[in-house]
Amino acid sequence: MGSESKLPTIGAIADQLGQPLHRIRYVLDTRRIQPTGRAGNARIYSDADVERIRVALAQIARAKEVGHG
Repeated sequence: MGSESKLPTIGAIADQLGQPLHRIRYVLDTRRIQPTGRAGNARIYSDADVERIRVALAQIARAKEVGHG
């Protein structure tokens, strides 16, 4: 085994954050977050990327609240 920690795929990030896959893809596309690497055909992301995604989702949610308020 390597010293490398497990890096999540888009599906794992969606599960971790409790969000649908399409929202994760939207954030990745609009924030231009690139995968850290690949595991076969799967794109994998770092912990820092997951945090960027979490922050972006929170910003989107706040913007929606403000827009409807």
